[in-house]
Amino acid sequence: MIFVTVGTQLPFDRMVSMIDELAAELSLEVFAQTADPTATYTHIKHAPFLTPDEYDDIIARTAVLVGHAGIGTILTAKRVEKPVIVMPRKASLGEHRNEHQLATARHLEGHEGVYIAHDRNQLAALLRTPHLTPASFRDTPEKTRLQSYLRRFVYG
Repeated sequence: MIFVTVGTQLPFDRMVSMIDELAAELSLEVFAQTADPTATYTHIKHAPFLTPDEYDDIIARTAVLVGHAGIGTILTAKRVEKPVIVMPRKASLGEHRNEHQLATARHLEGHEGVYIAHDRNQLAALLRTPHLTPASFRDTPEKTRLQSYLRRFVYG
């Protein structure tokens, strides 16, 4: 199953509508948390909000998370070691107040288990990819370099 989450602050119909269409095209089982009580979608199950227990249950059963470029979604994927596909909201489309999610996506590009989709074609390609690498908090070369730098800075 694929779990789509948009966070609790704002709906993200552009992304969820793409997922709805792709669910039909690719025969995907999808549950979406939409942050929109008026939203209707044809090919996916959805709810505007979830309780913490419902959220944890769905996360445990999901194979892939898809979400906006919110840090909570990314940290959750790393904590539960699931691959995450991130589609940043765009202020230029009225989806957020500024372009910070584009900056977040640029920063995350290339991080193991975090996949960036800026459009429907990229999203479809990622959803077609079998066995995406999970995100995690495991050590990476970047993390090791940062830790070494901080040790030298603090301890001399």
